[in-house]
Amino acid sequence: MKLKFNTTKWFSCIAFTLVVTANVSCKKFLEVEPKDRLVAEQTYRNVFDADAAVIGVYGKFMNLAEQYVILNELRGDLMSVTENSNPFLRQINDHQVSADNPYADPKLFYEVILNCNDVLANFDIMLKDNKFTQDQYNQRYSDVACIRSWVYLQLGIHFGNIPYITSPLENLADVKDVTKFPKVNFDQLLDLLIPFVEGLPYKNTYASNSSLITTVDGYATAKFFINKQCLIGDLNLWKGNYTKAATAYKSVMTSFDDTGDANARYDTYKIKFADVAGNNDLSVGYIRFREQDTQGLINSTTQGWKSIFARPRDVLWNTEWIWALPFSKNFQPVNPFVDLFSIQGGKYLVKPSQLSIDNWNAPVKYNGIVGDARKIFSINENNGRQVVMKYLYNYLDDRTFLPRVLFEKEGNWFLYRAATLHLRFAEAANRDNRHKLADALISTGINNNYDPTPGVTGRNVTNIMQTFDVAPYDFDARNGDFPSFRATWHRNTGVRNRAYLPRLAVVGDSTISIENNTITEAGLELAFEGNRWGDLMRIARRRGEPAFLADKVYQKLLREGNPNATAVRTKLMDPNNWYLPFKFD
Repeated sequence: MKLKFNTTKWFSCIAFTLVVTANVSCKKFLEVEPKDRLVAEQTYRNVFDADAAVIGVYGKFMNLAEQYVILNELRGDLMSVTENSNPFLRQINDHQVSADNPYADPKLFYEVILNCNDVLANFDIMLKDNKFTQDQYNQRYSDVACIRSWVYLQLGIHFGNIPYITSPLENLADVKDVTKFPKVNFDQLLDLLIPFVEGLPYKNTYASNSSLITTVDGYATAKFFINKQCLIGDLNLWKGNYTKAATAYKSVMTSFDDTGDANARYDTYKIKFADVAGNNDLSVGYIRFREQDTQGLINSTTQGWKSIFARPRDVLWNTEWIWALPFSKNFQPVNPFVDLFSIQGGKYLVKPSQLSIDNWNAPVKYNGIVGDARKIFSINENNGRQVVMKYLYNYLDDRTFLPRVLFEKEGNWFLYRAATLHLRFAEAANRDNRHKLADALISTGINNNYDPTPGVTGRNVTNIMQTFDVAPYDFDARNGDFPSFRATWHRNTGVRNRAYLPRLAVVGDSTISIENNTITEAGLELAFEGNRWGDLMRIARRRGEPAFLADKVYQKLLREGNPNATAVRTKLMDPNNWYLPFKFD
């Protein structure tokens, strides 16, 4: 078939890709004839054209950012509507979604999918015609195939029964043709996606010598692209294949870029302990020797936990972030999160729920001070209104709330990070009867949980501080000097410990208790990052316990005086009502 490109979007893509391939292929791009439409013969000629197609897929994919956050957070218990919210957002919040609700429109998802289908079909033709090497094909084909599978996973989570289409279509409206594309339910979809993704020829990140790994507009591109092993882990976690999920997650947890940094293997995706002396870390911390002083809390965009969302893409940023896409002032699409969250320069359409605030207010830190510090790093109050800040640090001055540059709405779409990875691994490990390990990753770290006498120095640690388990549950966190050990996981500190919070108690049945702790901690750590509805739904599905999900949404609505709270709980007690109406116009 002839693949057609809208010229505006295509040349926006080329503007990006010209920088990517400036030293080797500018002339080729500039030779493209200025016609209204570009067909496949003009755009799939070599590996640089293939790179342009990949970047084009991600450009289209970024249009899902707003819908992704709204559906995954506003449907859950941690985000709520504001006085400025439109009726469609209120429908999402109240689980009374009409078929014409634009936030519940699957069309944008299918635009990405069909774009992927076109690209994949043309990559097959390119390989057959020897227009790029097998290795170049494997990497790019697998990347686009995983983006498509990720989008399908989102469709399954939110719509339940959907058409599964893997071939190119001439017309987007053909998606509605049930005679050609009958719908599959969520479980059937998982059964299709898992073997497909696991069977892809390339499941690592792009090789360091790939032409797609470069710097564009000041951004290193390595973390632009989906992590395939994280996707494999998530698909298997949804399906209940816990060992397979943990195996995929572990492969990411032990990966690092070989940049010559001797600490990379100890720091990358390890949730490392705090730098007590200098606070050059991603932890909740205090100025040394001022731990009892509330004013000693490190509240900075360049140090500590808050800087996870504000700092540039430096070495420390790379130890936490696995997948994040930047919104640049120089490229489309425009950052949607300013309008969603910001009072200044935005529309302030959604806000933290009262329940999320209450959850953060409850814990007691190690120093006895009440309240989870991640609250004031994730949200802030401006003129009496609570504002989600995670997405705004690149746009607003965090002290004055004023835009740094009003019309330069830079920011990030945050998709996956080390804390997400550890919490999902813990969820899988717990269900695979590794309760102690799951608890360690959630709370105080491998080193502490597998040390019978923590805090004692000058010991031989040869036979402690490690799990002594089979893969993927084999962790070695030894840290000692008699003899010397600095094992791979010796800096791991646990998600809660990094937040300066003590271990959550395990009560009753350890599987259920630790699973509850995992989801509790995920709400405190990952709030507003697009995980919440899926987390709640996955646990409720696994247990066959609709009340797990229904009660949390009910509590959100109840604490805000929403008159629909009881009706929404009743509705969500039926799992069929977890899914949005699938209307494709």
